[in-house]
Amino acid sequence: MAEFLEMAKDWFLGLGEQYGVNPIIFGSIYVGAIPFFTLSLGWLVKNYRKGKSIVAPALSTILFFISAYLYLIIAGKNVPWWVYGVVVLLLAGGAYSTVQKIRKRVDDSDGEAAGSFEFDSVVIGGGAAGLTASGICANFGAKTMMIERHKLGGDCTWTGCVPSKVLLKAGKVAQQVRDAGKYGLIDGEPKIDFKKVIKHVDDVRKEVYEDADRPEIFEDMGIEVVEGEASFLNAHTIEIKLPGGEKRKVTSRFFFIAAGGSAFVPPIEGIDTVDYLTNESLFEIEDLPDELLIIGGGPIGTEMSQAFTNLGSKVTVIDMADGIMMNDDPELTQILFKELKKQGVNYELGASVKSVSQTNGKVSVHIEIEGKEKTITGDKLLMATGRKPNLDGLGLDEAGIEYTKKGITINNSCRTNKKNIYAIGDIASKYQFTHMSEHMAKIATSRAMLKIPMKMDLKHITWATFTSPEIAHVGATEKELNEKGEKFEVYRFPYSKIDRAVTEGESVGMIKIFAKKFSGKILGASVVGAHAGEFISEYAVAMKNGVSLRNIADTIHPYPSWGLGARRAADQWYIRNQSAGTVKWIKRIFGYKGEIPDYSDPDRVV
Repeated sequence: MAEFLEMAKDWFLGLGEQYGVNPIIFGSIYVGAIPFFTLSLGWLVKNYRKGKSIVAPALSTILFFISAYLYLIIAGKNVPWWVYGVVVLLLAGGAYSTVQKIRKRVDDSDGEAAGSFEFDSVVIGGGAAGLTASGICANFGAKTMMIERHKLGGDCTWTGCVPSKVLLKAGKVAQQVRDAGKYGLIDGEPKIDFKKVIKHVDDVRKEVYEDADRPEIFEDMGIEVVEGEASFLNAHTIEIKLPGGEKRKVTSRFFFIAAGGSAFVPPIEGIDTVDYLTNESLFEIEDLPDELLIIGGGPIGTEMSQAFTNLGSKVTVIDMADGIMMNDDPELTQILFKELKKQGVNYELGASVKSVSQTNGKVSVHIEIEGKEKTITGDKLLMATGRKPNLDGLGLDEAGIEYTKKGITINNSCRTNKKNIYAIGDIASKYQFTHMSEHMAKIATSRAMLKIPMKMDLKHITWATFTSPEIAHVGATEKELNEKGEKFEVYRFPYSKIDRAVTEGESVGMIKIFAKKFSGKILGASVVGAHAGEFISEYAVAMKNGVSLRNIADTIHPYPSWGLGARRAADQWYIRNQSAGTVKWIKRIFGYKGEIPDYSDPDRVV
């Protein structure tokens, strides 16, 4: 072998004497020219984008590209014709590849010099997605504009996450007063001033806005914040209708559409004659309704049914489905359903809404269940029937952007069919969560501004509904895994075995994990119970980073923390992988005298 290598080395070095070309010199020139070629290429692209001359950088790029081949041509003698053929092919292939790289790096300009645009990036919408995208673009050194037609913060701050959680907390405190006896205290009926409750909701909204969303925060980053309505004129130009009626045209290399979504109200007969509420008007009411009707048993309807019940309203939830929270694990939603009914929420499920009407300030919902008609009457009607993307008025057709009634069409990098335009958040996603909007903003801005080919993480999407008990999920559902034919085990662990849950009187709940039997790889997890959102976060980190149930079980968690429940649930992987046969061998090897545990129940919990 050594002789063969020595012969190969002699032949390789002998090429210089035979053809006048030293392979080592050729390779050194080739490798040494790479960084200079890369810098020249960057210089060329930068000048192109700024509209400057590209002659010098183009010549520099070409020189370093062909430098090694020039040495071959100049120094070579008696070089076989096929070598020159290979050189020609390499040059042609390299030239094509280089052109493609240049085109890829400047394709966002649509044939125009990037320096001719007023802004590097314009973000349409100032909600969770828009705020995140604007901040990232500015941090990358991009000249950025953010346009919002209402107030910065979007639905999350003003009509969604923040106010709903404040109202839920107020209701929970009221219910804790009623349930004080279970902690050894004296039960009582809370005195509720709803006007003060709503004022508290508004105060918290303003606090969040002042701390994180007000324009000055983003203007300090160098972002121009504009109040107005934006509409595309073409793929690089928008027109902004300002509050005073004036119009302003703006051009930009990149656009990020983050116009969000709004409440969807189905065309029910009589709906236009009723003063109904949506999440956009619910937190503006001043009087607590004696009787609240809610159409929709999803997250919004379920959270608000509990909040208003705890604050003293009689609440009835109406839904065409046979259960609530249909996107969550049915075993766990049943636990939540029973708790909500126990707390006083009324349900009319499997109901077809025929019409609605309003008389003398009372709202009536006319439904049909199993062929029988029924009318339910209340003071207020909340429509919690889903959301729709805010597509109107954006001028998407003028820009040539593809979309459907479900939202703007994007790829896994959040890019539309127009290479310089991205869509993020509720306007382009079926996962209408604030955290998903932020995730999409990070993906889109990294892809557009830095050319990093990031893609949305659709395998580890989390969601949580903040009722008491909470319900949350990450990854694949049990139904999805069964439909794929995936082999997996289901590991259940009840809250009644979490000591912290018992001490706090919140022992209703269940942790449910879907994982591989032997490796313990987590495929998905669902939790119902107190702090389910925090539990699901631990499982999300585990799934994202390949942490198995065994790894979690082997990790020390403080006692008696809520998080210890995650470790106890992971312990069940060890329990499930034990068998009577294994224990028999252990007894024989070590001479143990105890009894073999009963492994006959596959669902036993230890």
